[in-house]
Amino acid sequence: MSPNDFQPHVLVIPEDRANSELANGFLLDPSLARRSIQVLAEAGGWIKVLDCFESAHVARMHKYPQRHMVLLIDFDGHDDRLTEARRRIPADLAERVFVLGSMTKPEDLKRTFGISPEKIGTALARDCRESTNDAWGHDLLKHNTGELNRMRERVRPILFPSL
Repeated sequence: MSPNDFQPHVLVIPEDRANSELANGFLLDPSLARRSIQVLAEAGGWIKVLDCFESAHVARMHKYPQRHMVLLIDFDGHDDRLTEARRRIPADLAERVFVLGSMTKPEDLKRTFGISPEKIGTALARDCRESTNDAWGHDLLKHNTGELNRMRERVRPILFPSL
């Protein structure tokens, strides 16, 4: 179900299937306001996530000021990937767009956590809901700290309104 464009909501653009599985695991959190978030189709690469964001979502974010976006990408071991991605986000939308992802690939998270991507996504949602870093503090995710802090401030009340 699509969120109401006129209410606060979050859209997620996953890079690939593995990121989509993480996002879908996030949706399994029982406290999540499911009508406030939607995981969109896989873009097929981190550059394609940014291309999709620019071509299909920038204008709509201007039209719908209640919309927030999560660009879920693989950092592929590149420390500067966040900086590269942020360059493609218009300054007037920067506070509502978040770039998150594994430092390498989500498949590496599956290997190191020893659980399915969906369960990892659920653990990430629990951390978001409870303001903890049990999963987000993992070596492959800790580079997200700045974006995560911004996201918790702006998006947590939308996704977990009863807290």
